[in-house]
Amino acid sequence: MTTPISPARQMLNKVPEITIYFWIIKVLCTTVGETAADFLNASLHLGLTGTTYVMGALLLIVLFFQFRWSKYNPTVYWVAVVLISVVGTLITDNLTDNFGVSLTTTTVIFAVTLAVIFAVWYGVEKTLSIHSIRTRRREAFYWSAILFTFALGTAAGDLIAESYKVGYPLAAALFAGAIAIVATAHYVFKLNVVLSFWIAYILTRPLGASIGDWLSQAPDDGGLGLGTVVTTVIFLVAILATVIYLTITKKDAAPELVDQS
Repeated sequence: MTTPISPARQMLNKVPEITIYFWIIKVLCTTVGETAADFLNASLHLGLTGTTYVMGALLLIVLFFQFRWSKYNPTVYWVAVVLISVVGTLITDNLTDNFGVSLTTTTVIFAVTLAVIFAVWYGVEKTLSIHSIRTRRREAFYWSAILFTFALGTAAGDLIAESYKVGYPLAAALFAGAIAIVATAHYVFKLNVVLSFWIAYILTRPLGASIGDWLSQAPDDGGLGLGTVVTTVIFLVAILATVIYLTITKKDAAPELVDQS
């Protein structure tokens, strides 16, 4: 039985409705997470440690404001997603590059960690639905899960694209195909909506990472050679345009958040 929520602690749902816009921005954010981390680390010479400190601090600041809001705010929410995508990437990169942990090991570690988060979340709240993120505790579970979906997606994406030498375009196609299978299982075979959502959410991370690497990496490394700066700017502009559109139209706001006046 779900623990009753005190009216004093209950908020309007803190996350957007799951529309096509949600998935578009999510993939854009995951791509930025990959290319921005590479840009700050290599191009600006901050190094993995310096980049991790800077982006981690920015993420904590934005999450502070995200938790302070009592309803969904598109700008704050999606800035948090962009930053958490970068931090999730950096967690994996630090383990593999600074500590020599293999991608196979990090993939397993993050998969287990994410499973534990989901188990504890469900054990406490009796739901994993993102349509009920209305308390600070549920929001804490939500963002913890989001962080490790990015870390897991980075590890799994790099494992397939680089360690298994599949290549970025084929890796992107494989993850896109996996997402299509999940969507078919949900819409045709009625796979549970919550399970479908979280599987697709995890898979969009390596999809976006593969796209980002394909666009930004040099041709000799299997990419198109656009560079991390150009790729990051293109996707940040696309995110900004979409968020502005959603802020104006409220097309991704839950029904109770739309102004009826």
